[in-house]
Amino acid sequence: MLNYFKELFNFRQMLVSIVRRDLRSRYKGSFLGFLWTFINPLLQLLVYSIVFPYLLRIEQENYAMFLFVALLPWIFFTTSVQGATTSIVGGANLVKKVYFPRLILPISVVGTNLMNYIYGLVITFAALLLTGVHLTFNVLWLPVVLLIEFIFILGLSVILSALYVKFRDLEHIVGVVTFVWFYLTPIVFPITIFPERIASIISLNPMVPIINSFRNVLLNGVQPDWSALLYSLLIGIVLLIVGIFIFRKSEKTFAEDL
Repeated sequence: MLNYFKELFNFRQMLVSIVRRDLRSRYKGSFLGFLWTFINPLLQLLVYSIVFPYLLRIEQENYAMFLFVALLPWIFFTTSVQGATTSIVGGANLVKKVYFPRLILPISVVGTNLMNYIYGLVITFAALLLTGVHLTFNVLWLPVVLLIEFIFILGLSVILSALYVKFRDLEHIVGVVTFVWFYLTPIVFPITIFPERIASIISLNPMVPIINSFRNVLLNGVQPDWSALLYSLLIGIVLLIVGIFIFRKSEKTFAEDL
């Protein structure tokens, strides 16, 4: 296992190159180009800000920012998981012709979307200041929260990317599951709208402490709930360990299955 990580480290430049290539090519040929990184979440923010508070009568102070600081990490989550699921199949030509640690492919997808989220923080901080939110020193905990989300996403992505090589229906299943998952995570509404018993069940969702932590450090100016966040971290670590085990076992037949 140690040799596997050493080999992965030795190919770090390849990982960086793939992430750079993906970032450059994502909006290549587009008139607005990189601005779509900001436009897409802003359009979603506009739609949700109209639908939920006005049509569903959700009462939440500064609802736009309540939604926005949770929506961006959710987009990071879904785009990473969905993109990483098909990453091995999508890189079939590379997998068949060149030797490299195949784990680089799902990692590069998550890494690319991580960079997109970091770029999106520019508009997040600007929007928070414009809406009168006072940032505190607790915003310094943001990298810790982001690291925990990254570990959780990576663990899930590694598992799905390995399984998809054999089970192609997985792409559609992931799409349905993430759609349902969105409404089981307090992104467009606070978890307090649920009865206590249901809220306690929803809290088992590892994305709940992560989303709440983003709100705590950015919107509320307080520290994350460390005990809840530790729960998400532990699940992420378990998923990553299991994912690497499944991936290493599966990658031996990737070329044949592709």
